[in-house]
Amino acid sequence: MKQGPALEHSVPRETTERLTIYRDLLQLWNGRINLVSRGDLANVWHRHFLDSLQLCALMPPAVTRAIDLGSGAGFPGLVLAIATGVHFDLIEADHRKAAFLREAARATGAPATIHVTRIENAAVAPASLITARALAPLPNLLALAHPLMEIGAVALFPKGAGVDQELTGAAAAWNMRVERFPSQTDKAGVILRLSEVTSA
Repeated sequence: MKQGPALEHSVPRETTERLTIYRDLLQLWNGRINLVSRGDLANVWHRHFLDSLQLCALMPPAVTRAIDLGSGAGFPGLVLAIATGVHFDLIEADHRKAAFLREAARATGAPATIHVTRIENAAVAPASLITARALAPLPNLLALAHPLMEIGAVALFPKGAGVDQELTGAAAAWNMRVERFPSQTDKAGVILRLSEVTSA
């Protein structure tokens, strides 16, 4: 995975242009609905876009469709759809946030379908890649993700400093292969790549 500034400089111009459209919409809509904190708006490229883009290098090479859980303002799912061309199903229960996601997907030409529903009620076919960011502790997150994972699927979950405690908690209910990658945007962060997930 590319490190630090190299990650930023590796983003193609077309992707950067589409993300700029996304950023401008985010700033416009954030005045009406709370998509990101005010403090994050000034640093949205690093805090949200690059934080999401670093997952590109960890995606399975043959993935054609993915599901993003609790998409919120679209991180990481909508960013990954823009950057990779992989179709993402974005699941978001908040109608206002879902409206923003629809507009952002339209304006950027992202291959994404927005589902306005709770994750556990989503009528979405399982996929080979599941993503989620800042949604829930790992034991709860796996319970939501597992029904939507195809056989052989991979899950990418950015996590913070409490990742070891979350992994310990998840081990009581889940068997899985765990790979850990240091976050390139958060010194305390780690990205979990989980595969072979089965209930214990």
